[in-house]
Amino acid sequence: MRTDGVVVTGLGATTPLGGDVASSWAALIAGRSGIRGIEAAWAADSPVRIAGQLAVEPTEALDRVQARRLDRCEQVALIAAREAWADAGAPQVEPARLAVVIGTGTGGALTMLEQDDVLEARGARRVSPHTVPMLMANGPAAWVSLELGARAGAHTPVSACASGAEAIAYGLDLIRLDRADVVVAGGAEACLHPLPLAGFAQARAHSLRNDEPGAASRPFDVARDGFVIGEGAAVVVLERADFAAARTARAHAVLAGAGVTADAHHITAGHPEGQVRAMRAALAAAYTSVGITAGDVGVVSAHATSTQKGDLVEAQSVAEAVGLHPAVTATKSATGHMFGAAGAFGAVAAILAIREGVVPATRNLDVLDPEVKLDVVRGAPRRIRVDAALANAFGFGGHNAALVFARAA
Repeated sequence: MRTDGVVVTGLGATTPLGGDVASSWAALIAGRSGIRGIEAAWAADSPVRIAGQLAVEPTEALDRVQARRLDRCEQVALIAAREAWADAGAPQVEPARLAVVIGTGTGGALTMLEQDDVLEARGARRVSPHTVPMLMANGPAAWVSLELGARAGAHTPVSACASGAEAIAYGLDLIRLDRADVVVAGGAEACLHPLPLAGFAQARAHSLRNDEPGAASRPFDVARDGFVIGEGAAVVVLERADFAAARTARAHAVLAGAGVTADAHHITAGHPEGQVRAMRAALAAAYTSVGITAGDVGVVSAHATSTQKGDLVEAQSVAEAVGLHPAVTATKSATGHMFGAAGAFGAVAAILAIREGVVPATRNLDVLDPEVKLDVVRGAPRRIRVDAALANAFGFGGHNAALVFARAA
């Protein structure tokens, strides 16, 4: 098995489980939940009163003046990117060969909603002069690029829940097309607000287990009743393998392949054909790059949001594209659904499963849906050698992204 191409040298995250990768991973392996009741006053009148809320507030990691000029989505992106960059050893790279790709589903929606309230209640002169840089969807990528001096490009995939995974796929393309040597890629989301919660509740997509937050997100379980909204960010540093080797950088894993497709089927309902095509495209690229086949995939980090139809579609798609042999894990059972960040954190989990040789258990999987034929890890983490892992992310609008990672030499 060859291990040339593109490697992952840095990992960063801030999630409902922890303020960095180490604490988030430790909590995931320990089977803890980051979902809890929302204490804000508005939640009392909301049909949804639970969420995967950040374990560590961004203001604990950011300068107070800077934090005031950033939307919460931008804050978490910057925190995760700083950790990933430090973990990679702060590569010395020409600015024109360094790119940033940070995806998001809603961007600075909190700022837009809050400043609209200010406008209506207090008038135009009271609206913050920082409003536009805070609400724009490209804000997270822009701030990270400013922080690192990245001049090869600052890009923002906005593909709902597939955004973070698409960002990593785009980063792979940038390196393979020789447009960059190093890419900081991932996703960020932070929009815990009564409006989206009400919308998801009305669409019957969100769990209403308000009295048992830790048991609400139940991927693949027969009693699942919807996802749980979450917030957070996850970022990886990708490098051309020879560039990383030249500076003797540690590689967590090889990013062997990626597949991105669209269903053109339904605005919210996924279709197995598009998901299968994404996984097969990622596997085909991985075979060309490092000789990985579907049979080599030991772990699938599933999108698995905990909706009735969505989990079944993915189970069918994984079985068709990869097979029934991989151990499957669903991180949203512990974090909730971090939307634009979800695919990036699912990728981090896949990378760590390879590096650490352990697959996190899926929480709340008491009774596996009989229509799900996959080997979903439950009860306790499973310790196995993992040579390759696949991470899925699917989004409203028919967006599908799949990533294949392999063990680094």
